[in-house]
Amino acid sequence: MSQPPDIGAALALRREGEAAASSLPPLLVAAEHLAATVQMGGHGRRRAGTGAEFWQFRPAHAGDEARLIDWRRSARSDLQIIRDREREAAQSVHLWVDDAASMRFSGAKTRVEKSARARLLALALAVLMIRAGERVGLAGPLAPPRPGKAQLMQLAALLSAEGAGADYGAPEAAAILARSRAVFLSDFMGDPTPVKAALGVLADRGVSGVMVQVLDPVEEEFPFDGRTIFESIGGTLRFETRQAADLRQRYRDRLNARRDLLATLAHAAGWQFSTHHTGQPAQAALLWLYAALERRR
Repeated sequence: MSQPPDIGAALALRREGEAAASSLPPLLVAAEHLAATVQMGGHGRRRAGTGAEFWQFRPAHAGDEARLIDWRRSARSDLQIIRDREREAAQSVHLWVDDAASMRFSGAKTRVEKSARARLLALALAVLMIRAGERVGLAGPLAPPRPGKAQLMQLAALLSAEGAGADYGAPEAAAILARSRAVFLSDFMGDPTPVKAALGVLADRGVSGVMVQVLDPVEEEFPFDGRTIFESIGGTLRFETRQAADLRQRYRDRLNARRDLLATLAHAAGWQFSTHHTGQPAQAALLWLYAALERRR
């Protein structure tokens, strides 16, 4: 006869689990949830290399060494078949998330701020990369790339911290390792000169990466009409107009020009560029980020 369940033990276990979950930074909980919704196409480190683990069979190409041919498998085919092994070396990924005042903008109470979306994407990407065996850190010196759950906790704590007071941010590049990968998340609304300088330095170091411009739909559409006062989040810039609609096309032209400039700078550095709106699902941006990083390996 089976024993009745121990209700007290079950409740104690539940309390213990809830206490453990409550100790996690809310940003990490949200990032773990977002990462769980993304179906990874493959293991992040599954690339041909000099490891011990088998990866795949493939037809031989010009330049392949004869020692890599699997003669037993080739005997069952009209082709010479290569037995690829999985590369073992983990790579480093550096994250820069703009924490300037401009990122705290939201055009609607029902939408998250640009900063919140950028931080969520960065940490969810870190979850995916660390699960795949990579080392992830920040672009600055506070969190060099490391593997493991403890690193995720540190990244969550740093990304959850209060942002800087400046109106617009500038990417950090000094601590980014040579031949690593980097991710820049920002609205890129400030002076583009620091962005150009950072990409130039990183290109010289052999760093590949991606840039994502995070915008609120209001910043894209410019739906203002009549008398309007525009003021920066930090309060240092202010502009008043009686005919906001007259500025709409000029604003959109300048926004498109800025986007074209960012795409050109990214292309020159061997990086990829995309724009994400906070009114769109975060999953789409995370999938693009993960795939873009994989293409640059």
